[in-house]
Amino acid sequence: MKLAIVGGGPAGLYLSILLKRQDPSHDVAVYERNPEGSTYGWGVTYWAGLLDKLRAGDPESAAAVAEASVTWTDGVAIVRDERTVHRGDAGFGIGRRRMLALLADRAEELGVRIEFEHDVPGPDAPELAGADLVVAADGVNSVLREAHADHFGSEVTSGRNHYVWLGTTKVFDSFSFAFKETEHGWIWCYAYGFSGERSTCVVECSPETWTGLGLDTRGEADSLNLLEKLFHDLLDGHELIGRERADGAAQWLTFRTLTNRVWHRGNLVLLGDAAHTTHYSIGAGTTLALEDALALADALRAPGDLDAALTAYGRRRRAELVSAQSAARYSAQWYENLPRYMNLEPAKMFALLGQRHSPLLPHVPPQLYYRIDRAAGQLEPLRRLKRWLGPRVARAVHGRR
Repeated sequence: MKLAIVGGGPAGLYLSILLKRQDPSHDVAVYERNPEGSTYGWGVTYWAGLLDKLRAGDPESAAAVAEASVTWTDGVAIVRDERTVHRGDAGFGIGRRRMLALLADRAEELGVRIEFEHDVPGPDAPELAGADLVVAADGVNSVLREAHADHFGSEVTSGRNHYVWLGTTKVFDSFSFAFKETEHGWIWCYAYGFSGERSTCVVECSPETWTGLGLDTRGEADSLNLLEKLFHDLLDGHELIGRERADGAAQWLTFRTLTNRVWHRGNLVLLGDAAHTTHYSIGAGTTLALEDALALADALRAPGDLDAALTAYGRRRRAELVSAQSAARYSAQWYENLPRYMNLEPAKMFALLGQRHSPLLPHVPPQLYYRIDRAAGQLEPLRRLKRWLGPRVARAVHGRR
């Protein structure tokens, strides 16, 4: 088969590896519009379950990713200058640029042709002519998907809060949070290490806090200076690092959640962020994209025609994503309603931070939910009631809207 993959992110590169492993005679090309080594973002997170799946797909690239990753087991939160710790499962971080370099090296080793600084402007581009399969792995703003947006049933909703993706020279050995109250409302930071020299920091706040602090008008340098002062105890005097835009503007965004009703049209199929996005606060974007690649490669391996394989892939992944998309929706809403939880003492607030995926939590007073959750940890019947009640409350509320 001749396969054209548009987009050299983790999903596109990993799919190229899987397809070449399945059949070395495949002609696989990856077209990436940006220069080699140029990528947005700082580090990405994942958990041990993903490594197991990557080892099954391609042990060599999995070993390289694991070796280049850092790990942590604790969560730390600073709330009103009080530090609290939560013990949890092991998590992993790796620099996005490092991950892409490792996957690109492995793909080229297997015979994949990667063309950097090669823009594919649409589905009629000459590079795609004659391809048996075209993979749109070109992100949330996919030009290939947008050319047929009505067919795919694309829907985008924007979150309320503003956020900015930053780096720092402070190396965190735990997944860390800091919540700071200002005269204009709350502003908070998520931080995690991804190498021995750098960490990622994502800063988020409501629109009212964003404008109240003047972050809507400050340039990047001025914004970073203010954020360093606000989060001084989290950063221990280390600097924040922006993306160095030529115009000096700060990179504040609102998160866009993308869904698609179907995932393929003829021989064109969606992958990763071109197919779906989930709020960054659940730390699953890269994991879900790589799982897309595994599922698509698996579908293409099955006997039958291409349309049947792509239909099966889309159906499977949309079903598998329901849980993650629900968790992401509730997580985003938790942060959008942050003041609801900030009267709790810090340890209780941090405990409910860990429960933010719950469909029951938005409908129960926080203090009461905390007591129910603690009791459920000791009593199995109450735990079962909590699991049963949450989805039913959520369905009832959505049904009234």
